[in-house]
Amino acid sequence: MKNTEQVQILQELVEINSVNGNEAAVATYIQKLFANHGITSKIIPYTDGRSNIVAEIGDTASDKVLALAGHLDTVATGDVADWQFSPFSAHVENNRLYGRGAADMKSGLAGMVITFINLADQKVKLNGRLRFIGTVGEENGAMGSRLLTEQGIADDLDGIIIGEPTGGNLVYAHNGSLNYHVYSQGRGAHSSMPEKGINAITNLIKYVTAESTEFADAPVSPELGPLVHSVTVFNGGEQVNSIPAKAELQGNIRPIPEFDNEAVIKRLNETVDKLNQEADVNLTLHVDYSFKPVISATDSGLVKLTKQIADDEFGHPVELQVIHGATDASEYTKSANQFPVVVYGAGEWNDAHSLNESVDLDLFAHVQHVYERLTKEFLA
Repeated sequence: MKNTEQVQILQELVEINSVNGNEAAVATYIQKLFANHGITSKIIPYTDGRSNIVAEIGDTASDKVLALAGHLDTVATGDVADWQFSPFSAHVENNRLYGRGAADMKSGLAGMVITFINLADQKVKLNGRLRFIGTVGEENGAMGSRLLTEQGIADDLDGIIIGEPTGGNLVYAHNGSLNYHVYSQGRGAHSSMPEKGINAITNLIKYVTAESTEFADAPVSPELGPLVHSVTVFNGGEQVNSIPAKAELQGNIRPIPEFDNEAVIKRLNETVDKLNQEADVNLTLHVDYSFKPVISATDSGLVKLTKQIADDEFGHPVELQVIHGATDASEYTKSANQFPVVVYGAGEWNDAHSLNESVDLDLFAHVQHVYERLTKEFLA
């Protein structure tokens, strides 16, 4: 496939607005593209307008399976007027393509799609199966990868590449991510008679104060560093002259293997239970979703092979890195099957979710070459 055709695929993917939804349009686009090159794929609906897509090529009789996986959604754009170019114009300037999802992660997605097409067009013999997985909702709950994992998508994998933006470097580990709500129930009253009410905000602030030292005893991971936690959303009250009867907050935590999701949830419950022993405090915890941390051995065959190919492709050693975001790998690795995970993609990590998000087109081409060479050698 010519370079211009490859860039066109990336442009057309970025032009589809799949902000926290509408992934069905992306899945349908990929399915039609695959069909034009003789690749059969399956659309797996999640809900109206939201669909996953799975495809497979190679030796159907083989038990060896490598997956190239990515998400079809993007985060919100923010105020479109603040963008240098329209976030869905896929504008190219100075060898960079601009748009929401250009880095995170439609460039990785496009590279994986192009890899499938090239291998199919060239009729490359694979001694194994190559699986494409495109999912809904990774940016807000990972419901797509959760659904597919429950259906067994990862139960036969020998390895998986997640195409999140890594700037061409190789990520072998990442934190988990856990989102939660704490709700505070009080009793409304006129602000001139606060003693008649129970201030839900005042009680919720008690949790915020406790949260600041809630994980002070958590160990530091030698791979991922400290557990990171923050209260990020706070809402309460309706009227300035009324004692608020309700308030709520949201928090985000980045678990580590040494203080994992189960330990985090236990600690959150302990904190809330302790505060609820105080007079008139009525707090309720709800865990919204929980991604576990993922670490692959740096001496695993997949990690070593990917690095060897990337080093050669770029002409210098790429870095082995960890990131503190989470990916769909947190769901796939819930399978009883054990397999290595590599996070590897075009786009820079700090470009993800940013205003004027973009990807360097040379980097995009190099990463796609790595996907293709890795597939051929892993399934040689």
